[in-house]
Amino acid sequence: MKILIISCSLHPNSRSHLLANHFMTDVQALGADADLIDLRDLDIPFCDAVSSHKTPDAESVAAAIREASAVILAVPIYNFDVNAAAKNLLENTMRVWTEKLVGFICVAGGRSSYMSVMGLANDLMLDFRSLIIPRFVYAVSDDFTGDRGDDMALASDTVRERLAELASTTVTLAGALEGVYGEA
Repeated sequence: MKILIISCSLHPNSRSHLLANHFMTDVQALGADADLIDLRDLDIPFCDAVSSHKTPDAESVAAAIREASAVILAVPIYNFDVNAAAKNLLENTMRVWTEKLVGFICVAGGRSSYMSVMGLANDLMLDFRSLIIPRFVYAVSDDFTGDRGDDMALASDTVRERLAELASTTVTLAGALEGVYGEA
């Protein structure tokens, strides 16, 4: 089983990337093979519906999604929605999301945006018949220490527990769906 984690933040000191790394450690501890893709390292142009999805980086991410048993998107929340890089990723990789198991790790400035991933989740469910993991992680700036510095760290035991629960749920569902749902 291969779990793909995609860190969608483009911020140089990303909180969602920090949580993606914690999640990867949790999922590997459960025996799953896990890869982390950081969108900051890739050149994926804005979707133009013609050629942007054919760039080497876009094709590489699409192949990784296609091969994954489950995909976890670690996304920052800006203005009550997932960031543009996450939406652009979906637009550039489209059909590889068909019948994929997908989960979310979200980081926002405040507690009011906890439903922000629902638009993207609905797109994945309705357009591609993705199965959305019914447990996701939502963290806010107060859950971190050393914010945006080299010493930034996760300070919340609750978020740490939720990451472990998401890892367990992801591995369980991906295992149950092997050979049944899409490429899983």
